[in-house]
Amino acid sequence: MNPIRNLEKLNLKLPDVSVPGGSYVSVNIRENIAYIAIQFPILNEEYFYQGRLGNEVSTEQGYKAMKLCAMNVLAQVQNKIGFDKIVGLNHIDIYFQSGTNWDDSPIVANGASDLFVKVLEKKGKHSRAIFGVEKLPRNFSVGLTATFTIIKE
Repeated sequence: MNPIRNLEKLNLKLPDVSVPGGSYVSVNIRENIAYIAIQFPILNEEYFYQGRLGNEVSTEQGYKAMKLCAMNVLAQVQNKIGFDKIVGLNHIDIYFQSGTNWDDSPIVANGASDLFVKVLEKKGKHSRAIFGVEKLPRNFSVGLTATFTIIKE
């Protein structure tokens, strides 16, 4: 597994890590599990994909928003842990806000799932849960949390 090379093949570059918007840490390590705090579609401190899926944000845009959230997860992991210490991605939780009749959350969730498998290969296979919520901070359409098993130092 070479995540950096895989990102280059996809013509992607890790974004700068965002800083927490409250009293918490972006990456919390307990034993050999790393918990990544919720990541939103933010790039260089600029907000993207705000609004409700199915209303202001299309399903295709939602897929891209989730991919950006996954890129932010990978940036946090590389910055705080290092790809070389990843045993595997365990689980992701996907949060979204949508209009009343929109029902394409699995397609949007694949924006993260597809990227994790392409970049981390076998170590990127994971389980996931998808939650529709009434409101996300800053009116983001989506958010993503993740847990990884890592090599304990």
